[in-house]
Amino acid sequence: MRLLHEQTEPGQWWTEAVIYQIYPRSFASSGGPMGDLRGIIGRLGYVKDLGVDAVWLSPFYLSPQKDAGYDVADYRLVDPRFGTNDDCEALIAASHDHGLKFIVDLVPNHTSDQHEWFQAALANPQGPERDRYWFRDGVGEDPPNDWLSIFGKSAWTRVCDRPDAPGSLWENDRQWYLHLFDSSQPDLNWHNPRVHEEFRNILRFWLDRGVDGFRVDVAHGLDKDADLPNWQFHFDMLSASEREPGTIPPPPQWNRPGVHDIYREWRQVLSEYGPDRALVAEAWVDGLPELAKYVRSDEMNQAFNFDFLCAPFEVDSYRRVIRESLAAMDAVGAPTTWVLSNHDVVRAVSRMGLPVTGKGPNGIRATDPQPNAELGLRRALAAHVLQAALPGSCYIYQGEELGLPEHMALDDSLRQDPSFFRTDGWEAGRDGCRIPMPWEAQAPGFGFSPTGESWLPQPEGIAALAADVQATDPHSTLALFRALLRRRRDLQMARAALAEVEEDAPYLHYVSSHTSREDVHVLLTFATPAVLPAGARILVGSREIHDAAIAPNTAVWYTLNESA
Repeated sequence: MRLLHEQTEPGQWWTEAVIYQIYPRSFASSGGPMGDLRGIIGRLGYVKDLGVDAVWLSPFYLSPQKDAGYDVADYRLVDPRFGTNDDCEALIAASHDHGLKFIVDLVPNHTSDQHEWFQAALANPQGPERDRYWFRDGVGEDPPNDWLSIFGKSAWTRVCDRPDAPGSLWENDRQWYLHLFDSSQPDLNWHNPRVHEEFRNILRFWLDRGVDGFRVDVAHGLDKDADLPNWQFHFDMLSASEREPGTIPPPPQWNRPGVHDIYREWRQVLSEYGPDRALVAEAWVDGLPELAKYVRSDEMNQAFNFDFLCAPFEVDSYRRVIRESLAAMDAVGAPTTWVLSNHDVVRAVSRMGLPVTGKGPNGIRATDPQPNAELGLRRALAAHVLQAALPGSCYIYQGEELGLPEHMALDDSLRQDPSFFRTDGWEAGRDGCRIPMPWEAQAPGFGFSPTGESWLPQPEGIAALAADVQATDPHSTLALFRALLRRRRDLQMARAALAEVEEDAPYLHYVSSHTSREDVHVLLTFATPAVLPAGARILVGSREIHDAAIAPNTAVWYTLNESA
């Protein structure tokens, strides 16, 4: 038996929390086709009953919505599509009344091109405003360097080539500006002290309103090499990267040492409000030791474990990533933050039904190879049961508890993701995992909005997965999640020791140990079935177990003592 992680003492809330991601435009609407903050308030009871400890709210700030709110025009103002600042404060208070911590998204790598800073920079080619971004002269008719956008094509746009340039103040401006994402999202220059000051003030603005933490978007991207050297490679963040660590030079625009100085600075700001405010890193980096640097004691508190999310559903892959994750995070005294889905990836139920599992493609169309729906659901539920057993914290993306699949029949004419447009349709994009939630099977729009309107159509067959249907079915996916999270809390799985047994078996077998209870065995099968030992008492399983036979693609927790 190999000990992977020792039992820990109670710590701050984030060390063992289950955090539920709410994507505002798709969660619930109080009126109209887009979700809003009042709609979220009306569904907080459902979130609390699920058994989570906190919510993470994706961006709700004033935005042209070129990238679904990740293009922020004003970091202190709620977009009217979602409500008002008063609505946001009411949502924070309501979350706290339900016993839920409240995390907001922060987007520090770039702003919207409609942000007042960028508009001032466009209007004054020789002014200091341009140093808040990366404006540079081109090389002849070419951009300043060869960097590529995550969303496709060049990461540079020439000012005079902007759609709003002809006949405007900028029509003769030959400079270029950097955008590692869409051209509507210019990158901020974090070498400028004014940028640092502004974000310290933004942090304090929301901390003053009671938020409990910040999920930091593109946390690995803030620091760029000021010389802007050519790199000749593409950093593939939204689709699974094919490059191996160490095979090409470190990127001059990603995961540079300077990002850690920024987060130490932010940690000091959060400390002004007490010890219980959290920073969460969305950092796509090569290797778990690199990820662990973000959660050293004077920096962030959590970092999404994308190695776990990207791992193929295979025994050796899962065994390796769990071992390495716990070792890397234990080395810096931080919790491992397990994640299986979010608003940027194909839903787990669908991608785990593909012939090749892992992070999957950037969206699935009806003309693409289709997943095996039954197989995908079995694997996804098994992975969630495993995730909940592991020490540390974990995240659940809205709708995973309902077993929602990717919307693969979405017509291209309805797509809004900039990655679809910047790749000229080569990538389907992320709209398929962002479909509005189904609340009531018999209501118009499945209860998403009072009128039945929704900003994206919901797929056929989704009525059977509606929350009201599942809430009354003891064998539903929703019932499984509620039981799973209750057991996780009662058994203190997040703080337990974890040991690996049968290291060469075709399945995973762990023992979760805590001084307050009997040992809990956690077993996950893949292609090969397994058999429960004599005397096993099942606590929770991703599917029903008959005659002690554990079918392939199944996870189960059990004890060997009936007193547990």
